[in-house]
Amino acid sequence: MVQATSLRFDKEICPGYRLGRLRGRGGFGSVWEAKRPGGAIVALKFLPCGDKLAAAQEIRSIQIVRQLRHPNLVRIEEVWCHRGYVVVTMELGDGSLLDLLDAYQTEFGTGLCGRDICFYLEQVAGALDFLNCRQHEIEGMRVAVQHCDIKPTNLLLFGDRVKISDFGLSSLSSSPIKSHRRAGTAGYAAPEVFQGRLSDWSDQYSLAVTYCHLRAGRLPFADVPNNLKDGSLRPAPDLSILPDPERAVLQRALAPAPGDRWPTCRDFMRQLSQLQ
Repeated sequence: MVQATSLRFDKEICPGYRLGRLRGRGGFGSVWEAKRPGGAIVALKFLPCGDKLAAAQEIRSIQIVRQLRHPNLVRIEEVWCHRGYVVVTMELGDGSLLDLLDAYQTEFGTGLCGRDICFYLEQVAGALDFLNCRQHEIEGMRVAVQHCDIKPTNLLLFGDRVKISDFGLSSLSSSPIKSHRRAGTAGYAAPEVFQGRLSDWSDQYSLAVTYCHLRAGRLPFADVPNNLKDGSLRPAPDLSILPDPERAVLQRALAPAPGDRWPTCRDFMRQLSQLQ
């Protein structure tokens, strides 16, 4: 497999894309600006695919979500393989909500104010409810889609609009709770994901953790497991990092039992917005 160091500025990537600057790198891959044939600038995400089965699952998930249309979902143009990578061509954002948090902390020494977070995450909530509703006709079934990796780095800014990106872990669901592989980012994953299950409210839990992170500048857990596969359990959240009026709303969104959470992501964010 080609190592990540083989990706470099001005390298030409078949079929005719030329890499620009590196926009981000994480545990699941890297994102680069690239000039495509014709001169348009796009984003290329490179996902290492040493595990052929995992790569096939990621490609399938991305191709499924690619069919869906919503103004707050990143537009995916192409999905292809290149020398040990799954490569996703998508529209290029201005940055992520984590970048915005970093800017706030650098300039003001604080997290974002609740009103600003609600402005952005209400958009995310609408897109998640669109995905999570069991209304999508896919492969002859009516199913819901759980994103399975909602976090600030996967929420991209396009001016004042936020769009959800990174659909490689997305999963189809025809029932409220199902068995599921332990996958995602441990810091944001719902308790049921640690137990090998996925629910209709798993994305809501991750959205609530994202709110806490953007509001307080850190995750609401004293201890975060390194991964989801070592038998760890999700620790209870510490909501003392939030203003008093917001704690009850977050407490419900972060309930250990999935069915005890808010009915929808928009219901959750509507409650928070009313407090700002």
